[in-house]
Amino acid sequence: MAARLVQRCCWRHIGAFVSTPSAVPASLLVPAGKVAMARAPPQSPFALFHTSSPSSWTDGFSVKEQVEDSSNSEHKVIGEMIETATSPQELFRLSELHVLNSNQASLIITQLSRLTAEKNLEMESILQDKRFQQLIGITDSQISQVWNNTLVNLLKSLYSLGVDSNRREMQSVEQEVLWRLRRLTFRQLASLAEFLAVKQGKESKLLNEVIKKLELRWTELEGTRTVVMLMGKVGHVSPALMDRLEDKALELAEQFNPDDIRKIVLALAYQNRRCVPLLRALSYHLIQKHSELSLNVLMDLIFAYGKLNFHQPQVFQKIATDLHPHVSMMTPIEVTRCIRSFALLKWLSLPLFEAIAQYALDNTKQLSVTHLCSIILSFARLNFQPSGSEDFFNMVHEELQGRLDSLEPHLLTDLVWSLCVLQQAKAPYLQRVLTPDFHPWIQGDQSLKAQNLQLKLIHINATAKLESPDYRGPFLPAEMLSPAEPAGEKVTLLQSSLREALAGVLGSRDNGRFDVHTIYGWRIDAEMVVNSENKPLPLKDFAAPHLLRSEGRKPLPPGARRVAFLRWEFPNFSNRSKDLLGRYVMARRHVQAAGFLVVDVPYYEFLDLKLERQRTAYLKDKLNKAMAKEMAS
Repeated sequence: MAARLVQRCCWRHIGAFVSTPSAVPASLLVPAGKVAMARAPPQSPFALFHTSSPSSWTDGFSVKEQVEDSSNSEHKVIGEMIETATSPQELFRLSELHVLNSNQASLIITQLSRLTAEKNLEMESILQDKRFQQLIGITDSQISQVWNNTLVNLLKSLYSLGVDSNRREMQSVEQEVLWRLRRLTFRQLASLAEFLAVKQGKESKLLNEVIKKLELRWTELEGTRTVVMLMGKVGHVSPALMDRLEDKALELAEQFNPDDIRKIVLALAYQNRRCVPLLRALSYHLIQKHSELSLNVLMDLIFAYGKLNFHQPQVFQKIATDLHPHVSMMTPIEVTRCIRSFALLKWLSLPLFEAIAQYALDNTKQLSVTHLCSIILSFARLNFQPSGSEDFFNMVHEELQGRLDSLEPHLLTDLVWSLCVLQQAKAPYLQRVLTPDFHPWIQGDQSLKAQNLQLKLIHINATAKLESPDYRGPFLPAEMLSPAEPAGEKVTLLQSSLREALAGVLGSRDNGRFDVHTIYGWRIDAEMVVNSENKPLPLKDFAAPHLLRSEGRKPLPPGARRVAFLRWEFPNFSNRSKDLLGRYVMARRHVQAAGFLVVDVPYYEFLDLKLERQRTAYLKDKLNKAMAKEMAS
């Protein structure tokens, strides 16, 4: 008890000699000019003897704590003033009124970059301002003290403002970021990688280093937003990182919203990455969880699926159904983009295509010739004939009249070929592409595109000869009727098994030809000649007008018929249907018009027969039915 009393008295006498520090720092009392940084007042001898005093116990803060609090308050005020600044002059004024540290200078530069982008200000005047040069000098002198997040934003801001990459200060910031990559969070690395990929591209050395860190630390990846952003902006730079991102996206597939799914499939499409497990998972959740999709999402989804050639009938049906109500409000470019994607996927939705045909009739003045060509090409690919076919094609012919010369040769060839598929090619179209002045540029060109165009010209020439009785010429010269052979074409199971089964139908090899190349641009899998009793006859002696060079010259005996066996593979049909695509419908018509009795051999019937005798019996039965139908007609 006595000891406590003595202790209290001692502390009271000591406290009388210690002056209480002022509650307001001198720095905050400066009315104008640059604000000096707060410093701790000199300590009395008794303060050196003991760091605490009864007065500090009473106030709850030490002298050091009060000064730090004052300094933090000042920094907070400056930070708020930087954030709320609405013009570069306000920010430059701050740099004149206050002594700034490197973090504050970096924040001002970042805010300058943001204001320049938002208000579309002239960057050159900002870069040449002396106060801006002083800000860069401050950051450079204390670059190691800039916080990580501020440093990343500073680098992005300097790039955005267009600061010369060869400047020493710029290289200093880049080098500091490079040294600190290990200490940056994954989110900061991802943000920096996104910016560098867009701003500088694959050639950036810093981007390559950032990507290496992302590849090593990919297990830290969290959140759907970062996954979507990296796949869309950075994935194309690093296939290894994209592999990791696809795995992570597959793990998070259930959490993606429709817009996330749209961005992911677009990223896959643009990078030609057909990741089937991920596409299947996204398709499943899209159907199960998201009943309503916006027009942008629908358009981008069908485009991406088309580019990746990924077939998902349930998704296609949903997209077609959801797009149907939007057709009347779509722009011409949206309509053509939509229909081309569906045509590429070989998916025919009758209600949607009818709506697009009606759209073309209702918006003729808004459709350019290119838009109209895209619609016709898509209809031809799927062999779609609108219910109001006469009105639609009358409009097409009227719009195309006198405008064929404005189309470049490739598009003009595709347009006329498509009209041939749809049986709408009139004489002016045929004459325009079969004239001798049109095709010399194709001859001698060995590119795949030129070979494809030459083949289409041969098909157009066949239409002119076989399906246009009123057409009198011109026609393609004989030297153009033999297209180049596609290299490395594989023999399919249907093709090989059909040849084996036909041996039993022909009886002798002299009674038939295999893989026949006709002057009409179509290949016949096998041809034979049968008499009136369906018995095969030797082919060599008979004239063959469908060949470029015929072996024989004899006409067919009375009652004899030429028979062509045509196999139809899975890719020859529209998606999930037994309807041939337009190209193969035209092939069948041309072969029939050339005088052949056509025996169709579709994959879905023939490959179900496992024994050779079953297949031979199937072919004989098909031949007998074709002959009976011919005789009945």
